[in-house]
Amino acid sequence: MQTRWLMPGTFLALAVSLTACTSSSQDELQTWMQTERNSIRPSVKPIPEPTKFVPQAYEGERLLPPFSNEKLASVLRGSQSVPVANAKLIEPELARRKQPLEAYPLDIMKMVGSLNRDGQLVALVKVDSLLYQVRPGNYLGQNYGRVTRISETEVVMREIVQDSSGEWTERPAALQLQEDVTK
Repeated sequence: MQTRWLMPGTFLALAVSLTACTSSSQDELQTWMQTERNSIRPSVKPIPEPTKFVPQAYEGERLLPPFSNEKLASVLRGSQSVPVANAKLIEPELARRKQPLEAYPLDIMKMVGSLNRDGQLVALVKVDSLLYQVRPGNYLGQNYGRVTRISETEVVMREIVQDSSGEWTERPAALQLQEDVTK
């Protein structure tokens, strides 16, 4: 087996010839890149001048809040389409002070029992984890529900609600006695 070694001069000549080829193509590439960079000009639109902010004075404090009872009553009084009898249903409800059980919907209230206090039935109503005593004349729920009668098994009330035409009407409602099934 014969081994052939390259002479050191041959290797040097080969390396110089290869670098000569790459340096000329490298120069061409650099020249082309510079030409392309010079030919492309970005078009940037200048940022417009900001508009001057002119503060306005707030004049809404003299107006009625949009969800206040006074606004609802004024709309009911001023509306010609609502009969006087229907407006008389809601006006006393808007003028009185709200009771604690009017903050909750009837759906989450449970009648859990009743007591006989001085010959009058008192219903025990549970909301969340609190227990309330309810008597006839108390208000329940978010639809102006006034308790009219209490029996051992239910609390009967009348609610004032708006129908689809926007008129106020009375409707009956009741809370039934619910037994605790978790025992």
